[in-house]
Amino acid sequence: MGELYALLAAFSFACANVMVKKGAKSKTDDNGAFLSVLITLFLAGFFVIWRGLFHGWVPLNIEGIWWFVLAGILTAFMGRTLLYTSIQHLGSVRASAIKRLNPLFAVILGILFLHESLNIWIIAGIVLIFCSSAVLMYESLLAAKRKKKETDDLQIPALQEAALDEADQKQHKWFEKIKILAGFGYLYGIISALSYAVGYVVRKEGLEEIPDPYIGTLIGAFVGMIVFFILSLFQKRYRRSIQSTFKRFRPWLFGAGIATSFGQILYFAALTQSGVSQVAVIASTDVIFTLFLSSIVFKTQEGVTSTVIFASIAAMAGAGLIAIG
Repeated sequence: MGELYALLAAFSFACANVMVKKGAKSKTDDNGAFLSVLITLFLAGFFVIWRGLFHGWVPLNIEGIWWFVLAGILTAFMGRTLLYTSIQHLGSVRASAIKRLNPLFAVILGILFLHESLNIWIIAGIVLIFCSSAVLMYESLLAAKRKKKETDDLQIPALQEAALDEADQKQHKWFEKIKILAGFGYLYGIISALSYAVGYVVRKEGLEEIPDPYIGTLIGAFVGMIVFFILSLFQKRYRRSIQSTFKRFRPWLFGAGIATSFGQILYFAALTQSGVSQVAVIASTDVIFTLFLSSIVFKTQEGVTSTVIFASIAAMAGAGLIAIG
């Protein structure tokens, strides 16, 4: 049964990816991240109450709550907000492939802080994920060079270029590449994957203290909502995102919030019945589901190329090898 839950979780995450792309315009302040956090809050709250009434209430402690609070900042706010922003700019397929950096970061964290060892499977998985991400970024850099209008603001006048010495020219070229990658959402996706990786480690510590994933999800979503409200006091884009959530109904973003929330719940359900490696391998198929839904079902017009398909499959295979290792 755990394998079925993991497959359903992968499908839910894929649906969320595509729905965000359908519902969020590239230049809008509201990409549905805040709405998604609210939906997760209410759904997790429902499951906490249902489980408490029919199966008993899980005892709480301060240490476990603080672990879940930190996990909420890293996953419900940083991870999800940056993932949605990455999808908004990159498209669902590319962002989903970049999201597979998550297990790579998890392995690196395990090696650095938990003194875990490497083996041939993990090394092969790391290489595959790294190559898939590098290929996608390289493709975007080439596309940017072919489209002058996308790089006009990154170019400097010819006279200024001539005045630069060789060292300055090299530094400027690297700066251009970083800005291009940031503009296409790759940096958002990379930081999101890192936030999720650290957040999952932190959440695991919380589950050791309070063995109830629904409570952890509830606390995390509540913290994510509070962070949104605090930042809205200082930044207009967060304020506009919150206002937009309550002012008008956006069905695609609402559907994305539902799908993300159920995906998270199904993922935890899978972990309660199957091993971590099995769940991780099956859940990594969200890349393939996203590719299928984007191209065949929802037709999001993302310009899926053979390079993107190769990178998506390589990323999924890499995640599977890491899980097996």
